[in-house]
This record gives sequence, structure tokens and C-alpha cells, in this order.
Amino acid sequence: MLRVLSTHLFLNQRLHPGMLELAVRSGAQAVEIFAARQHFDYTSREHLTELANWFRSNPLEPFSMHAPLYPDRDMGRGGGPGINLLHPEKSRRIDAMDELKRALEAADTIHFSNMVVHLGERLDGWSPRTIEYSITALEHLGAFARPLGVRLLVENLMSEPTTPEHLLEILNAGHMDQVGICLDLGHAHLTVGTTEAIGTLGNRIASVHVHDNHGEKDEHLWPGDGTIAWPATVEALKALDPHPATVLEISQHLGADLLAIPARAQQAFELLG
Repeated sequence: MLRVLSTHLFLNQRLHPGMLELAVRSGAQAVEIFAARQHFDYTSREHLTELANWFRSNPLEPFSMHAPLYPDRDMGRGGGPGINLLHPEKSRRIDAMDELKRALEAADTIHFSNMVVHLGERLDGWSPRTIEYSITALEHLGAFARPLGVRLLVENLMSEPTTPEHLLEILNAGHMDQVGICLDLGHAHLTVGTTEAIGTLGNRIASVHVHDNHGEKDEHLWPGDGTIAWPATVEALKALDPHPATVLEISQHLGADLLAIPARAQQAFELLG
């Protein structure tokens, strides 16, 4: 399995080459860049060039980008709306697609090959209209992403439209064989269960967001610090062919002790085999 560290761990700080070097020391072969503007400003030519120059001189791969969840620099804390591809208002859906296209344009400079996309927000319901909006968004974004060499990966969340079964229904209804799935184990643990989600999604899984929780809220803990049954989960993941990339997506609140990160990350990667 490709070992990937998400920069979500450093979400409260501006992403810089020192953090990428820390990922290398942590045993990662690649990174997933979290596109939050206070952390990674995908609209800044200076920021993109700084990181692209580092990647050109180092073996660490920019495997993926996590699509932005908010268009601002404070993750919606100032009251700004989130990016919602399934919003009932057409203007909001168009705004969401435009923001994701702005993020995708970063692939011209930093050559990541996957973008993880959220379909809607937690309170969105499941309906024929949800399927329609999802297919429209993925078709539109896919047409924009393909010339850039980027594959879309949709993530299971904790909402009705993004259960494993509903994600497959959306992709099958749209005949979207080119769109993969990012299985979030923390979200699965809070909903259908990790092994159940793996069994449902099977070989459509292209990457796995790895983190833990206690079954009550989305804590993004280091694997083993919560209640996920890791032996059974790892066994189910190892049965997939091809093996998906494993992406450690740990809370930014656990990233303050930089000296402790390499050892914890290496332990997590070893746990996953």
C-alpha cells in the first residue's frame, strides 16, 4: 500500500517545505494536500511555485489534494457558507463547482493525480434530485479534471447521500467508472462499520482516509487511540486488489508536537501493514 500523510495534520499553519520534509521523516511516500486557503492557498502563484520546486527536488509524491470545504481562510468560522455541490440553490452549486475548479487548476503546477471530493454536507438528504445534482457535479468536474491528469475520488461522509450504498448508486447511475472512492474509516466507524463499508465498496476504493475515534464523534485520532477494530479492518483492506493508498488524516490538534509525529506516523503505517 502506498503510504500517504495528509497535511490535515498541519491545517492551522501555512504549508511549507519543512512540513513536507517532516512527512518524509515520518515514513510517508506521498502526501495529500488539504486545500484550505489558510493552509494551502491554491490561488497563490507564489505558494504553488514554492511547493512545486520542492517536489521536483525530492522523492515525496503529491498523490492527492483534498478539495476545499470552504472558500474562505477561516473554515467558515466567520459565518461564510460551505462549498456544497448538492445545495438546493443552483447558484450555490455553481459557486461550489467554480471553487473546486480553482483548486484543480493547481495541478498545472503541483502534479497531484487525485482529488478527494465531498458530495454535499451532513444534513443533506437522499432523493432523486440528490442523484441528479451529484452526477451533474461529477460530470462537470471530471471534464475539467481529466485534461489536468486528475482523477476524482468521492468520499463517504456521515450523510444520507454518501453512504457506501448511495455512493455506488450515484456512480453506477452516471456510468462513472473513471471516478474512484476515498473510503474514510473514521466516518465508516461512525455509521455502517469499517468492514461493512469495505465489503460494500470493494475494489472501487482507490484511497483510504485512516484515523480513529470512539464511535461518538469524528475525532481524527491516531489509529489505535479509538475503538476501530484494526485487525479486522486491516485484513479486509489487504484483501482488496489493487491495494488502495493509505492516507493518515489526523486532527490538526494533534500536530502541535512536531517531534512526536514521525514516530506516531511510522507506528500507524506499520499497523496498516
